Amino acid sequence: MVGVEIDMIVSDSLKALELYEKIFDIERVEVTNFPKGENEVVFKLYGVRFHMLDENPKFGLKAPDPDKPNTIWFNVMVPDIEETFAKAINAGCKETQPITEIPDYGLSNAVFADQFGYQWMLHQIHREVSFEERMRLWEEKRDKL
Repeated sequence: MVGVEIDMIVSDSLKALELYEKIFDIERVEVTNFPKGENEVVFKLYGVRFHMLDENPKFGLKAPDPDKPNTIWFNVMVPDIEETFAKAINAGCKETQPITEIPDYGLSNAVFADQFGYQWMLHQIHREVSFEERMRLWEEKRDKL
């Protein structure tokens, strides 16, 4: 077997799974039901495998501080950004960047932070823009900055 898995530490993987299921179409793969600090959850989001582990200092597993966002975020392309972003905010996530239309690039994006210290960027592609076109657009805009 080969592949890639994104591993993350959260304060409570069962609560994090509940949150993410309110926002995204999650496919559960493995979910334990042990005392807090011993649980792990494996799920798939649009085919990408995530593995969450409960914070457990005894094993050196430390969750991020929700007040100090990490420099990593998860970028998820969704079919309906307004619906997905509303689900996140209604589930208690904090808006980091509102839904922003970027018509030249054919997309909309938004960012939210969850209570477990992770940031999630949402993208909705409205039309495909080639790599070459995106580079040309960036060079034009960069020169005006």
